[in-house]
Amino acid sequence: MDRRPTIIDVAERAGVSKSTVSLVLRNAPSVREETRAQVRRAMAETGYVYNRAAAQMRSSGAGLIGLVINDLRNPFFTEFAASLQMALSARGYATVVANTDEDACLQEQVVGAMIEHGVSGLIISPAYGAVKGAFDAMERAGIPVMQVLRQVDARTGRFPFTAPDYPEGGRIATRHLLEQGAGRIAFVGGLAGRDVTGERMAGYIETLKTAGKEPLVLTGKPSRAFGREVAARLAAEHPDCDAALCFNDLVALGILVGCHEAGRSVGADFRVVGFDDIEEAAHFWPPLTSVRCDVAGFGQGVVRTMLAWLEEGVAPPKVRRTPVGLVVRASSRA
Repeated sequence: MDRRPTIIDVAERAGVSKSTVSLVLRNAPSVREETRAQVRRAMAETGYVYNRAAAQMRSSGAGLIGLVINDLRNPFFTEFAASLQMALSARGYATVVANTDEDACLQEQVVGAMIEHGVSGLIISPAYGAVKGAFDAMERAGIPVMQVLRQVDARTGRFPFTAPDYPEGGRIATRHLLEQGAGRIAFVGGLAGRDVTGERMAGYIETLKTAGKEPLVLTGKPSRAFGREVAARLAAEHPDCDAALCFNDLVALGILVGCHEAGRSVGADFRVVGFDDIEEAAHFWPPLTSVRCDVAGFGQGVVRTMLAWLEEGVAPPKVRRTPVGLVVRASSRA
């Protein structure tokens, strides 16, 4: 079994009802000794471990979930954290949120503090770097932990990972730019060597290869400032480049500003697509085409998955990808 066994697995192995297993776990005197022994054998055979803290939390209707975010200054992560906190609140859970500011040492500190304060589960969009200490501490704590948006620990059986389908986002965005008549498309932003950069770039490179075109990759800090700088570089060093797929919307918004400064007409002369579809994308000028990750729906799905694990013992799949789409606006229309 490649998931954590549940009370249902125990009931099936013992040949009794789920409610009978629950009575045994609560040491109810109404259960016959023969049945009690049968259930306990099934627990041992399936490897089921009773989470008494979760059971107490279910009966009281209260709980505390830790949320660790790598960069709350980025609107994408802020929107994700807000959607997740609201969804947890609707289920009667409180959320404690920490921003690690891409600092692995700080991440280890805040994870330790959350465990000490008795969080029932952790949802982490991790920083990169020396992260083993934080993940080892979470493993020792024995609580449900989900990696979201980024994967930095390979132990997905213990720390399941879920994220939007980044490679597919790169594919649909690049196909769109080609359909709009783009001749040379650059991929702009994202730090080299990071998995999330490689995933967002993968669909772009694959689609260009199919179309018989060469990639032009300009990696760097995923910020407005970098996008603005690259807009000037592209105009000066790559005048044949007439489109950009950006690592995220912040880079894309910076490119829009840089194009305005360089006198390039976005849409007509230069097409731009962002990634994430943050709220600002629709309200900038020109409005930004972006790969939509449905951050609100994604956050709600993460909450459902975490609470099913916490309350019912239903562990998530090791890796899950959620659908993405493309919201076409003026920045990419020829």
